[in-house]
Amino acid sequence: MAKVYLGPAGIPQFVVKAKSTLDAVKVVRELGLNAMEVEFVQGVRMSRELAKQVGKAAQDYQVKLSVHAPYFINLCSEEADKVEKSRQRLVDSLDRAYYMGAWVVVVHAAYYGKLGPERCYEKVKEELEKAYKESGIGSGVYIGVEITARTNQFGSVEEAFRLGKELSFVVPVIDWGHLYARNNGSINYGEILDLWAREFGNAHMHTHFTSVRYRNGKFVDEHEPIERNMPPFEPLARELKNRDITITLICESPLLEKDALLMKEILEQVGVNLA
Repeated sequence: MAKVYLGPAGIPQFVVKAKSTLDAVKVVRELGLNAMEVEFVQGVRMSRELAKQVGKAAQDYQVKLSVHAPYFINLCSEEADKVEKSRQRLVDSLDRAYYMGAWVVVVHAAYYGKLGPERCYEKVKEELEKAYKESGIGSGVYIGVEITARTNQFGSVEEAFRLGKELSFVVPVIDWGHLYARNNGSINYGEILDLWAREFGNAHMHTHFTSVRYRNGKFVDEHEPIERNMPPFEPLARELKNRDITITLICESPLLEKDALLMKEILEQVGVNLA
């Protein structure tokens, strides 16, 4: 059976309204959840000192932390200044993650642009190596290269897994909703879990879950409540019952902790408890 960490992407707002990131750690645990992703998506505005306090709270309440880097990152931009600023945002995210004891920083790395997939891959790899070195953290925090929803974005399963094999500080982050959209409404949970086991063995798997919207004949990267079942969560829960894997499930539904609790209920119904 899987060892599962489950929680919201950001500060609880619906079942209980947390006052801050620091308060959110306590709230997450009181709700019966055991993970939280700290959202730097609009910029890294947390001081090192606050990061340390958040990390101490996470230790005290036994909540597994991760970080989401800013959205404004494109390591394959044609403009050198934008690449430089993108890399600095990732460096700042790694720094705060290190001080709060978060184990992974999730990033949407790039758009292919004029480089095309293969040249973009090499550029992303080069910039991630620079960012990790410039962060000065040495080790202890991974860069999580996220599976993306749009086919013009860097972040196919093949690209993320390849980077994870070639760079020791990179792990693929499986966004199940993104993968469902990228495949235009198709997903095979078992296939991805099998691939992970082959490539990374029993390494900790970090994932995101949300439903996505169907509009104008295709699935798009707009988050919807879990109950929309696009993709359905229960088949993943059933797969996890039969897997010896450590996995984090971060709920990115608009309903945050409310839907994380729904996911917990579904897991428990199929016989999977949180770690």
